[in-house]
Amino acid sequence: MSVAEHNLTDRITYDDLYRRWEQNNWSATAIDLTEDRAGWAALSDIQRDSALWIYSMFFFGEDSVADNLSPYIDAAPKEEQKYFLATQQVDEARHAIFFHRFFKEVIGAGEDVATTLASTEKHLGWGYRKVFERLDRMAAELRQDKSLPKFAQAITLYHLIVEATMAQPGQHFIEDFFIKQGGMPGFSSGMENISRDEQRHIGFGVKVLNELLRESDECKAAVDELLAEVMQWTSSVFIPPNWNREYTRCYGFELEDIGEWGMRAIEQKWRAVGYPIEEMPPGVFPMDMSIPHRERASRMIQMTEGGVIGEPGIRPDASPQTQGLYFDLIGRMVHTEVVNGGGPFKVQWRFSDAEPWHLIVDNGSTRAAGGEVAAPDVTLESSWMDFIEMSKGAVAPPKALLQRRLKVSGGPRNLLRFRKLLA
Repeated sequence: MSVAEHNLTDRITYDDLYRRWEQNNWSATAIDLTEDRAGWAALSDIQRDSALWIYSMFFFGEDSVADNLSPYIDAAPKEEQKYFLATQQVDEARHAIFFHRFFKEVIGAGEDVATTLASTEKHLGWGYRKVFERLDRMAAELRQDKSLPKFAQAITLYHLIVEATMAQPGQHFIEDFFIKQGGMPGFSSGMENISRDEQRHIGFGVKVLNELLRESDECKAAVDELLAEVMQWTSSVFIPPNWNREYTRCYGFELEDIGEWGMRAIEQKWRAVGYPIEEMPPGVFPMDMSIPHRERASRMIQMTEGGVIGEPGIRPDASPQTQGLYFDLIGRMVHTEVVNGGGPFKVQWRFSDAEPWHLIVDNGSTRAAGGEVAAPDVTLESSWMDFIEMSKGAVAPPKALLQRRLKVSGGPRNLLRFRKLLA
């Protein structure tokens, strides 16, 4: 963390964050949505379908975090943090009320909160559901375990993943479109207020994590564990139904625009925390940090659409391009220190329905390539589909071995090293 970033984080005080909350209070019930009805009717069919998809994620999310914030308040170690989190719970309830009003008064979806909220369910995708199911479990865990490492995990999940990684990029593009278009002034006003609130929340999360991670390696390890668990789902959050790219194009942006903006934003947030992505263990953010943010986003989108990361049960693409992207990802997840000083360690994958690939780990570096490698230390044989399902956690390797869907060969010592290599 640079001196400038360190000083900036220290200059943000909990008193200041609370003061901003008082200064920027707003009323979800006072916003006039009358003109928005005509603006909604003027949208094209695909724009309304897209809006329902995007707004459903916001509405469901605001309701969920409002429900789940209480244990955060109880677990916060400082009184100032408890006070701020109490204001944040008010914010999230206010945001949910705003979206409820929009769904009821503009879209015409339901009457009370329960029915408008129920209308969002069919628009929520696999990745989104996985993250919010984890948020539910995190709240339950935090009620039982108020330790600092668990609190660090909870703040990471809520403030750095849900708000900074998932919500903020979508807010950016939606807000930009409707401010320029001018057809829904009430919605634009509400989103502007919500965006300002979320910025304050994220600032709080960055400050808390900066303090916790500076003081405790145990907190840092807990954050690593949480990120490794959850980041596998986030690439699937902003997938439009049936991969219909018109869902974003109709509002003037591409999936890659959202991904690029999100990649840049989250990198900045972790740098502000004082824990740059480059310093995290392999497997947390296994991306080539030397390439532009847009290229990183494009690769993640290609792999998600190709079915090699994200939702299980999708037949994965076996093209050389997709395999190459995926094995590059695997190479960046390797704990190279496991084989340091032991000469090159070679892993061979053979697939019944795709081309073979191999990985060489040597002297702190990795190299993945298509084809066979001479004298591999470990060889794995399966179908490409089964391999990807095991990688996603949908099929347990021991079960695949028993069912003869996976064959592994190599000496006991090499097999142990292989397990540690990708632990």
